[in-house]
Amino acid sequence: MAAMAPGGGGSGGGGVNPFLSDSDEDDDEVAATEERRAGLRLGSGSGLDPGSADSLSPQDPVALGSSARPGLPGEVSTAAVALGGCGETPARLSIDAIAAQLLRDQYLLTALELHTELLESGRELPRLRDYFSNPGNFERQSGTPPGMGAPGIPGAAGIGGAGGREPSTTSGGGQLNRAGSISTLDSLDFARYSDDGNRETDERVAVLEFELRKAKETIQALRANLTKAAEHEVPLQERKNYKSSPEIQEPIKPLEKRALNFLVNEFLLKNNYKLTSITFSDENDDQDFELWDDVGLNIPKPPDLLQLYRDFGNHQVTGKDLVDVASGVEEDELEALTPVLGNLPPSLETPQTVENSLLVQKLEDKISLLNSEKWSLMEQIRRLESEMDFLKNEHFAIPVVCDSVQPSLDHKDSEDTGQNPVINSSDKEKDKDIHLSKSDEVDSSIPKENFPSSLPRREREEMPSSSPSSKNTVHFDKPNRKLSPAFHQALLSFCRMSADSRLGSEVSRIADSEKSVMLMLGRCLPHIVPNVLLAKREELIPLILCTACLHPEPKERDQLLHILFNLIKRPDDEQRQMILTGCVAFARHVGPTRVEAELLPQCWEQINHKYPERRLLVAESCGALAPHLPKEIRSSLVLSMLQQMLMEDKADLVREAVIKSLGIIMGYIDDPDKYQQGFELLLSALGDPSERVVSATHQVFLPAYAAWTTELGNLQSHLIPTLLNKIEKLLREGEHGLDEHKLHMYLSALQSLIPSLFALVLQNAPFSSKAKLHGEVPQIEVTRFPRPMSPLQDVSTIIGSREQLAVLLQLYDYQLEHEGTTGWETLLWVVNQLLPQLIEIVGKINVTSTACVHEFSRFFWRLCRTFGKIFTNTKVKPQFQEILRLSEENIDSSAGNGVLTKATVPIYATGVLTCYIQEEDRKLLVGFLEDVMTLLSLSHAPLDSLKASFVELGANPAYHELLLTVLWYGVVHTSALVRCTAARMFELLVKGVNETLVAQRVVPALITLSSDPEISVRIATIPAFGTIMETVIQRELLERVKMQLASFLEDPQYQDQYSLHTEIIKTFGRVGPNAEPRFRDEFVIPHLHKLALVNNLQIVDSKRLDIATHLFEAYSALSCCFISEDLMVNHFLPGLRCLRTDMEHLSPEHELNVNCCKLSE
Repeated sequence: MAAMAPGGGGSGGGGVNPFLSDSDEDDDEVAATEERRAGLRLGSGSGLDPGSADSLSPQDPVALGSSARPGLPGEVSTAAVALGGCGETPARLSIDAIAAQLLRDQYLLTALELHTELLESGRELPRLRDYFSNPGNFERQSGTPPGMGAPGIPGAAGIGGAGGREPSTTSGGGQLNRAGSISTLDSLDFARYSDDGNRETDERVAVLEFELRKAKETIQALRANLTKAAEHEVPLQERKNYKSSPEIQEPIKPLEKRALNFLVNEFLLKNNYKLTSITFSDENDDQDFELWDDVGLNIPKPPDLLQLYRDFGNHQVTGKDLVDVASGVEEDELEALTPVLGNLPPSLETPQTVENSLLVQKLEDKISLLNSEKWSLMEQIRRLESEMDFLKNEHFAIPVVCDSVQPSLDHKDSEDTGQNPVINSSDKEKDKDIHLSKSDEVDSSIPKENFPSSLPRREREEMPSSSPSSKNTVHFDKPNRKLSPAFHQALLSFCRMSADSRLGSEVSRIADSEKSVMLMLGRCLPHIVPNVLLAKREELIPLILCTACLHPEPKERDQLLHILFNLIKRPDDEQRQMILTGCVAFARHVGPTRVEAELLPQCWEQINHKYPERRLLVAESCGALAPHLPKEIRSSLVLSMLQQMLMEDKADLVREAVIKSLGIIMGYIDDPDKYQQGFELLLSALGDPSERVVSATHQVFLPAYAAWTTELGNLQSHLIPTLLNKIEKLLREGEHGLDEHKLHMYLSALQSLIPSLFALVLQNAPFSSKAKLHGEVPQIEVTRFPRPMSPLQDVSTIIGSREQLAVLLQLYDYQLEHEGTTGWETLLWVVNQLLPQLIEIVGKINVTSTACVHEFSRFFWRLCRTFGKIFTNTKVKPQFQEILRLSEENIDSSAGNGVLTKATVPIYATGVLTCYIQEEDRKLLVGFLEDVMTLLSLSHAPLDSLKASFVELGANPAYHELLLTVLWYGVVHTSALVRCTAARMFELLVKGVNETLVAQRVVPALITLSSDPEISVRIATIPAFGTIMETVIQRELLERVKMQLASFLEDPQYQDQYSLHTEIIKTFGRVGPNAEPRFRDEFVIPHLHKLALVNNLQIVDSKRLDIATHLFEAYSALSCCFISEDLMVNHFLPGLRCLRTDMEHLSPEHELNVNCCKLSE
């Protein structure tokens, strides 16, 4: 037993875990004691072989946790003495001692293998079983290395500790790091440890389950600590002050706030206020509203808000104003009673709960008694009101009749008034008026203290405003008569006065202070407004707003603001402006807190009003009030309201106002987390079906959002690249049908961002620090920038002033011309990333889509005009020219220069080369178009890109002369292919050119080409001649064209020209319905008849069918025109008969259609 002493005393040294509390150490000691007792019982009751494992007694000093260090001399001999006794032959070392030694030295894998061997042989060792079934032995904690004692105690045993307890992390011994190959015995499954099994996953699951259990325990402990800390968060002295002064509201504690937040969010979800709940959750992102335990309180969840509200009436509510209704109670008594609870020492709050409860009950009984007395006094006041009104009438008529009139009555009134408590503001006013009107009649024999001193303290504070001492006393002349007071009273009764009604009561009282005026207005305005004509109600707005600003009662203020927003049933634009002006004035006067609490609820109530004018008022109010709201509300509640209205409102005017208000919000918002929400709102606004909404987006919302994006540094990194990527995606997906509406949406947004991009380039330029306003400021040319859609897109507005912009532009041009773009990151991004991506996109769009070509042309035109001529000449044009490579060496006779057939050509010509109109610029444009026409003609490539250029440029009369110059170049070109192309281009140009140019430039050129040696050139002029017949009304021009077409039809050299006949028939079918009736009747229809007759004689079936098909289309178009009877009989019907003959022979399926045409005639 002597060997046990070190083990028993080892609970101090290295076995102490500094992370365990006192209660944990006590638990360890109890567990160790129970373990020793169990071991002794096992050893004493066993009669097995001493050499077996079951015969080993845990009394052995090693098993009991000897303090001897492992590996020291004498350890084995000590064990031997313990096992064999003194003087006996040393017995072999017991298995239990070996196991203890292995555990002490942290040879855990060896100990586990020993334990497994013993299990398989049926001899389980309790020590090893208990050790490996205890998860605490494998918990990862910081501690001393194996075999080392606690700090400051060298050599302290790592296995001793709590009375022989096995080494573990809690005993301060060696620590076992978590490993996948070690598990507790409870989690071991020996069947899975086969050579072909995968045990890592199962082991990891067991470890994670254990760690989860420990984490939950830690969380519970921390939550308990948090609750305890929160209870003592308010300093003790402050808590005393709060309790001793009931009128001071104790601030909310963090735990109370989290609990109330949880209940409020639960209420919102239950009542389907989902949007509000989301906003509320966003504002409290540090709280998990899904789990009550996250609140941190170790108490059950309270009932919901509705249950708390319903249960509220079942409790006595002690208010801070209850003292004011006491009658006959001295102030000293009240002051002694009020702070009883608040002045209790903190040390007594918890132990003396019973005494506190008794004290609270006593005070509640006192309050109930005072309440009953209050109600009795109120009843007495009501009983005396009729007499008061009568006295008021009398004294308003003759305030003083005689100093000695009715002294007893006056004395009674003064006593009653002094004893009756004032319950509400109207009663206060009545009492004050009584005192004021009777001040001259109060008998001088009545002591002053009988009048005011018996009133409650609050009433005494208010009395000076109406007492005779605080105002100049009004004196009236007394008549020198001897009439009795009763006679005077009876005589005055014939005056028709009424103080019995509400209005009479208000009229009979004259307000004598600002507060009284506000109270009177608050009472009267709700009755005045309904009786004012709708057309004149805006005249009440100043009165309502002033009263709402200054009225002391929140309920009355809320009622007045409700009247303001419902003042006019359907307010027009001018009335809404007046209301908004008043709301802004109100907001400036009262501050953001009251705006949030009083004005915003009025907006929220009308967000779904049935009249669009009311919803329009709400949308406009959100923008007007944005600068005067707290920033948290601006970026949460107001933004959510506007988003809801944008998505749900069906009125275009309301959504337009929403967009403008969103723009204002974007100018004040400073929460970067709302950036993505703003971008989604922008896309929704751009895609709105209403043009009004889209226009407002470009004018207000997009510039404001771009300004915020620039501040965040996202303009070049996110906003513009995202829009470009959306355009590329549209083009990829639109190979079989492009969504031109979306393309216009994204491209117009990019176009509206150009001013913001240029302003960013200027502000981040190397010379920005040198831009100082000194001396004479250079003037900016009026045409320097394109006309902005709104002031927010004006570069000078974005920069700050026109003078500052002028200085920056001067430095900008100088930098580009002389110093280059080195180190200019924002401009380099435009040159190296934006422009190449745009040019690549341009090459992908369909050149035949007029709308797409026009949109991109406008975009490049604005980009080049905004960034200036030097930038266009040095940065934009070279990139286009590098891609186009206009030279005859690049001609591919089979397909032509591929890029010349794409939309790059018309967009470069109309979007870049037309930005500036100096002579050199016009020459460059003419040369480019001539080169394109030549190259496309010589390479037999499609002319779509050239046609698109002519259509886009031809829409502007300023370029007609230039285009005619280009075509004349083609007319006189040596190549027939180029001349043929020029002839076809005239057809596109004729429609927009005035008749003077047609007569002077177009017709001579076409007549020249119509006599060209090449028949293909002559045939190419026919569509242009037809277009002239369709659009021109000058008879001389029409006769010249008619003669030229007649020469084509009647000249024998063209009789067998199948291509010419086909072209003429197609032209007649196209222009016939719109041509002059005389030309149609005398020329078109007769010649169609002749061509039908000739076609009956055509030998080649393919040519005959082709011409018959074109004839059928021409006759179908002309059948809708008015045709005279003679013309019908002589030419139209005979031509149809010839056509039917061709169809019967070649295309029977068309014969029925021809018969239908004949029947319709």
